Amino acid sequence: MPKLAAFPKAFMHALCKDGSMTVSEWIQLASKLDIQGLEWYAGFLEMEDESKWSQFRTEVEDTGKVIPMMCCSPDFTHPDAAFREREIARQKRWIDMTEILGGSYCRVLSGQRRPELSIDEGIKFAVDSIEACLPYAEERGIALIIENHYKDDFWEYPEFAQKMEVFCQLIDQIDHPCFGVNYDPSNTYLAGEDPLELLQRVSHRVLTMHASDRYLAEGTIEDLRREEGGATGYAKRLRHGEIGKGLNDYDAIFTELISKGFDGWISIEDGVDGMDQLARSVDFLKGKVAQHFC
Repeated sequence: MPKLAAFPKAFMHALCKDGSMTVSEWIQLASKLDIQGLEWYAGFLEMEDESKWSQFRTEVEDTGKVIPMMCCSPDFTHPDAAFREREIARQKRWIDMTEILGGSYCRVLSGQRRPELSIDEGIKFAVDSIEACLPYAEERGIALIIENHYKDDFWEYPEFAQKMEVFCQLIDQIDHPCFGVNYDPSNTYLAGEDPLELLQRVSHRVLTMHASDRYLAEGTIEDLRREEGGATGYAKRLRHGEIGKGLNDYDAIFTELISKGFDGWISIEDGVDGMDQLARSVDFLKGKVAQHFC
């Protein structure tokens, strides 16, 4: 049966920018949630000190939870080969981080959708870079998971493989037992596409999942697709919301995943309006998991 983790979506600025929240404070807040794990982020300010990595693992495990997944953002589509080599080295360090924290899954991305980059060039750069990391990950028992992502907070351009056709073309070129997909249904809306259509195309490769929900602040889905699909900058018509009250059809999502035997981690990217909201999202997902996977 899938297990639930949580990601500190509401506290990223505090944990990664101004340091107004410590990692230990987040661990204690999350300890009150009825979940089994915490998804980690490589960019927490305190993760710069490698001596703290094992300490944080102990702190999490002392609350009865584990750290199953690492969230990080390699940029493998830069045209400069030396830049890509540095990104490969960074990804390997994040794999080391994942291993020390006790995790089994480490995210990869394609990179930025630079205007001068052709689809074929970008896919080749990303595939070659990911494949350069896979033996290193396999030696450490780590699976690399690529997310249908929108845009890292610190990037100038959106994700190269944001669009479904590019994403599917990329993953189809990588055949390795330690490689799969981290499926995020909400990100598909930001590409102006259908999350269920994407899931049906990649469900056999899904190892982990991000759970969130978004709702339309104004207009219709057709307006979103026509005006804002794939645009630079977050779509103004969409807002984060409590899971189960937005656009995503979790019954349909879980029906498709169970048909492929999915039993991986589901990490909750929610709580932008506080821990009470996050707890309600946990309750919703627990109910849906019990309904579909028991």
